[in-house]
Amino acid sequence: MTIRITWARAAAAILALALAGLLFAWSGVFNIAASSGHWKITDWFLHWTMRNSVRTYAAVTAPDDPKANEGLVSAAGLFKASCASCHGAPGVRPLPVMQAATPPAPDLSINAREWTDKQIFWILKHGVKYTGMPGWAAKDRDDEVRRMVAFVRLLPEMSPATYHSLTEVPGIADARIATCAGCHGADGRGRGQPDMPVLGGQSPAYLRAALEAYATGKRQSAVMANAAATLTPEDMTRLADHFAAMPGIGGVTPSGSTAAARIDREGLPKVQLPACSSCHAPGKPYPVLAGQRANYIAQRLRNWRGDETVVDARKSQSTMPVIARRIPEDMIDPLAQYLAGR
Repeated sequence: MTIRITWARAAAAILALALAGLLFAWSGVFNIAASSGHWKITDWFLHWTMRNSVRTYAAVTAPDDPKANEGLVSAAGLFKASCASCHGAPGVRPLPVMQAATPPAPDLSINAREWTDKQIFWILKHGVKYTGMPGWAAKDRDDEVRRMVAFVRLLPEMSPATYHSLTEVPGIADARIATCAGCHGADGRGRGQPDMPVLGGQSPAYLRAALEAYATGKRQSAVMANAAATLTPEDMTRLADHFAAMPGIGGVTPSGSTAAARIDREGLPKVQLPACSSCHAPGKPYPVLAGQRANYIAQRLRNWRGDETVVDARKSQSTMPVIARRIPEDMIDPLAQYLAGR
């Protein structure tokens, strides 16, 4: 006897399978407990699918320059605060409770060797579904992701002593200040890192407002948002007062390019670029730039230029993306050096 397969019977079979699946899910019989683990075939299939997806999307969407070798201190600080509990770190074991996840977070001293820089960038920026690996907390900060790529790439060869030197500054008894000093240094000068601003000499009110903005998401930075998230208002005030009181910015006279001086003092009226000094001067509610690290100023301006989602400064929480795009590209470095007093 032969059974004729018709479109109606095929559709009925598909509907029956779908209803059976829904009934199975509704029954609650499927065990979703992390402690139950995966079948080996399930584990293989999920990892195979993930690797194929990462390979494809990284090849298409990851930048050609996915790694920034400067600025490892800030990446190490974020890794210590947010990643080491799951992945471990040189000389530091992952927390057992985190390793009880399904799947457990991999040991990056081994696993990092299996991925290209572009693939690591894509994983860090976007995360991986169903694994507990989150996407980057600040979607517009590819510069931070690039620094983390460089840090992760070094993990297979990194010694505990090197990790310790990147994440800690000895001799500070106050735990809150010690955490900030791990990146910003005991003197608030950023430990010589190009992505770290000089904090000393800024107004306490500005530094406190910056911490509040990072904590609430008004300012974008995965590193600073993580650092500010657990601070109380009292903590923010104390930290702002502490670092603002240190020597740093102040007493520096901008010098250098005449064209840069014109932008600082007069702006470029033809392209509606306001003068830098009209906002960034002592007594204003914005950061003082005279004496700031040139690398930091240039890096931030270039990052803002890439934020093309902000097209109208009047409708944005930050006017800087619009302003930065009005600065000629060939003037960014001269302007940064001028403001730094070089």
